[in-house]
Amino acid sequence: MTVVDTETRAPEKRELPASMVERMTLILDAFEGRTARLTLEEVACRSGLPRSTVHRILDQLVRLEWIEHASFGYCLGRRSLGLAGDVNGHSQIRAAAAPVLHELHMQTGMVVHLSVLDGSHSVYLDKIGGRLASVLPSRVGGRAPAHATAGGKAMLAWLDPERVDTTFSGRLAKSTDRTIGELGTLHQELGRIRQRRGLAFERGEAVRGVACVGVAVRGHDGPVASIALCGDARTAQLERVAPLVADGAREVSATLFPELGAPRRRRPAATPERGSWSPQALDRMLAMPSSGWL
Repeated sequence: MTVVDTETRAPEKRELPASMVERMTLILDAFEGRTARLTLEEVACRSGLPRSTVHRILDQLVRLEWIEHASFGYCLGRRSLGLAGDVNGHSQIRAAAAPVLHELHMQTGMVVHLSVLDGSHSVYLDKIGGRLASVLPSRVGGRAPAHATAGGKAMLAWLDPERVDTTFSGRLAKSTDRTIGELGTLHQELGRIRQRRGLAFERGEAVRGVACVGVAVRGHDGPVASIALCGDARTAQLERVAPLVADGAREVSATLFPELGAPRRRRPAATPERGSWSPQALDRMLAMPSSGWL
């Protein structure tokens, strides 16, 4: 007589994890890396949980900052990234930007800054120096008023105007006599930056005698960092090196967010005079009124 093992023959029935901790773990495990960005349906598919359950738990995780919700969907939040020892994902930004910063310095001999926004300030993540580096007060981990620096203004230009208003209330602190001191004037400058396809300039607004050009590294929902070249205001030819900075920022963005588009082919090392834009295009951009950077 053959004994049939009815337990093994019975159709397997999947049961939901009993505890909330198990369900949260399945959802967090759906994000395979720091840059993973998933829709609600993708999280539900990867976790194997019902869509309604995933939606309810994601709402709680967003509120507690384990998950971040933006227009593209969901990604890991501040707390999740903090467990890995990098609260804001800055190490990834630095790694993606490192070869670009090095090449920009080799091509131009100028000081290169990598910055991120923190409220109304720019925080320097990296600095590659040239002859001017020792006299510039910037340092890795240091802060500067975002509205006074080229890199800071480049990032502010891609924020909603309402967010800029919230960030800067009343008069703006002045680092030098050339620093923008009024919110209305700052909005006008940010509009000019957008018209110049993201190029931000400053001459002596943050530090007397220093001129910079910066471009934002942009992600899904706005700026994630900026790259800026700085030099002596008396000799720096910002309009010549501006295309190099723009190309570098696009390359870092493509490395961090490959789904936004294929990386541009790196240009061979060349003198800054060989810009990627025509002299006519640069002339049209640079003819626009500015707030004292020329």
